[in-house]
Amino acid sequence: MLTHDELVDLYRDFRQDKVLSVYLDGKATDFAERTAWRRRLDQQVAEARRLANGAGPEEEAKFTEALELIKGALGDHESFLPDRGWVGFATPENLVYAKPVRVPMPDLVRWEGGIRVAPYVRALKQERLVLTVLVDSRRARIFEYRAGELGEPENLNAETFLGDLTDINVSKRATSHTGVRGKTGTDAAQKFLEVGSERMLKKLAETVTDRAGDEGILVLGGTPEVVSGLSSHLPAKLKDRKVVESSLRLEMSDAEVRNALEKAASQLNQKLQGELLQEVIDLARSGGRGALGPDKVQKALTEARVDTLLLSRNFIRANPDYADHLVGSAFEQHAELEELSGEGADRLDVEGEGVAARLRYTLGG
Repeated sequence: MLTHDELVDLYRDFRQDKVLSVYLDGKATDFAERTAWRRRLDQQVAEARRLANGAGPEEEAKFTEALELIKGALGDHESFLPDRGWVGFATPENLVYAKPVRVPMPDLVRWEGGIRVAPYVRALKQERLVLTVLVDSRRARIFEYRAGELGEPENLNAETFLGDLTDINVSKRATSHTGVRGKTGTDAAQKFLEVGSERMLKKLAETVTDRAGDEGILVLGGTPEVVSGLSSHLPAKLKDRKVVESSLRLEMSDAEVRNALEKAASQLNQKLQGELLQEVIDLARSGGRGALGPDKVQKALTEARVDTLLLSRNFIRANPDYADHLVGSAFEQHAELEELSGEGADRLDVEGEGVAARLRYTLGG
């Protein structure tokens, strides 16, 4: 999947070229509908071809050349598309990009100057790193999820961090003989393992903090008391990007982990978007670095003052051409983008007619 910067580069590289942009919804699961996407594609292509025909034979020929490249990229998919959505961009000369994406896309075909980028905004959240940690007192599993790919790069075990615990002076093997100053061997062994567990949690917190950086989000699961202990070691900057998912357990398959973390990460992402929207609303109402509504946001984009552009999913659906213009203007100044859904989108529709922006600076200073 494309990152934000890669999408910006594509937009800027091909803004002067005629490009065929194709978006397909691939979420069908009923076998009887396995080729429905092809029928929808044909309908969208017919409408785009009709518009191209109106521009003359040369324009129609260029459209057909770009379409053949798109069809070639889709040639391997005889039934279902390989994921929830599919995106392709082509000029008459080159297939610019053609890949599945892990989020549903609208069915859309556009032949126009430059790449149609607004629909891809919803896929950009997949670029954000999601770290998932499953932990109990003995073991931790760390998963990394980005761009639809799930990996388990590391396992930690409490025993690894025991080292030479001469202060406890006991072997790890539990016995019934008297141990250190009145404690049984079992008591001392338990203390031994508790020390290892605590060291593991500290190491785990360091690892997670380093990997999450300033943007990644964290999903925790496992034994509740151990999850709580891990949380106590996390820095404040990460706690706001953390969610505990009770359904996650240490012994889960990759597929089970993926499903649970996608749900938890989506909920946390909506929470973070809601906080961002509230910040922008407060800034706009106080005359600060915020703008609400299409007119004020358009003015800020013209003045290259936008740091982050916020669009509701409803606005993008209802105003596809204007939304694409706003996104393109944001890309020109390397602004960040957020497509809001759910309650956040509904509030943005009420407060800003579906459009808002956090600004780099105000005109007053």
